Amino acid sequence: MSQKQSIIFFDGVCNLCNASIDFVIRHDTYDQFLVGALQDELSKSILSNYQVDPNYLDSLVLLEKGKIYYRSTAALKIAKKITGFAPLLYPLILLPTFLRDPIYDWIGKNRYRWFGKKSTCRLPTKEERMKFLTEEKLPDYLSAKV
Repeated sequence: MSQKQSIIFFDGVCNLCNASIDFVIRHDTYDQFLVGALQDELSKSILSNYQVDPNYLDSLVLLEKGKIYYRSTAALKIAKKITGFAPLLYPLILLPTFLRDPIYDWIGKNRYRWFGKKSTCRLPTKEERMKFLTEEKLPDYLSAKV
């Protein structure tokens, strides 16, 4: 893994979250992201070093340059780095989080009801495997912490 790659941790059983990760994978043409389910033990181990609750599933979590981002800030930072129309949303980062996050939270609170939920975390396809987090892909600064 490149030191420049960021890691997106997502709710692996949420259909909306999985569709969002599919979108990111398709539009991450510069391989800037790895993805891992929040329910995965490796993800939990990494996030515990950043004081993220191991049972946290309320938002996607972005680990970028050693910092953790949540909710709308994480989503907008991801949008900025992918291709397509998503980077056009990045200027919303100028709005304070107290305006952005309630909308994110409202969608998050209703995501299972509106989009459904899987009984288990998704498994990546053969083509997607290179984008999914594994111990072999950990950068040196994370390997020592896991």
